[in-house]
Amino acid sequence: MANTTSLRNSSLAEFARRAFDLLFSLILLIGGSPLFLLIGWSIYCTSPGPIFYSQLRIGKGRKPFRMYKFRTMQENAEHLLTTLLERSPERKKEWNSYRMLRNDQRVTPFGRFMRKTSLDELPQFWNVLLGDLSVVGPRAMLQAELQECQDATAKQILSIKPGITGLWQVSGRNTLRLEERWKLEKEYVAKRSFLFDLWLIARTLPSVFLGKGL
Repeated sequence: MANTTSLRNSSLAEFARRAFDLLFSLILLIGGSPLFLLIGWSIYCTSPGPIFYSQLRIGKGRKPFRMYKFRTMQENAEHLLTTLLERSPERKKEWNSYRMLRNDQRVTPFGRFMRKTSLDELPQFWNVLLGDLSVVGPRAMLQAELQECQDATAKQILSIKPGITGLWQVSGRNTLRLEERWKLEKEYVAKRSFLFDLWLIARTLPSVFLGKGL
C-alpha cells in the first residue's frame, strides 16, 4: 500500500512538473517572440552563418537529442577549437577541465553579449516543449563528458531530464570543474522537488538581469 501511494505521489509530481514546464515555456516563447526576432536579425547582421546552433546532447536514460541555442560563435567554431587546443597546451588543459574557455576567441562580439545575458539559451525552451529538457535540471551532457563520467554518477544524473537552469548554474558555473559540477548535479537529483525548482529559478533570474549568464 505504501509503495502504491509513493508511486502515485511520484506520478503526480512528474505530471505537475511537466505541466509547469509546458506553461512556463509557452508563455516565454509566445511573449518573447518579438525579442527572438530582434536577436535573430542582430545575429544575421553581425556575423555570417546560421541564426541557430544545435548540438547533440545526452538526455534522460542516455537518450541523445539536439539542443538548440542562438549562435554565439563563428561559423567554423569546431575547426577553430581544434586549432586553438593544438597550439596552446594551457587552453587544452582548461578545456579538458571545464569543457569551456574563459576567453574564447571563437565567440562573436554580439555572441559575448548574448552569453553574458543568457539570451543565447532561449531557444532551449523549444526543447522543453519537445520533452527533451525541463526548465530545471542537470546540465545536458556532451557525449565526451559522458565517457569521462563514472557509471554510477552518470546513471544518477541521467535518471531525470536535464534542464535549462539548475543547481550548478547558480553555484559557480564557469568556475566549476567537471567533477565539481557532477557533484552538484547529484545533489540536485537527491534534493529535487517542485519547491526546490522554484527556488533555483528565483536564484537564476538575478544572474540573468545582472549579466552574469546562466
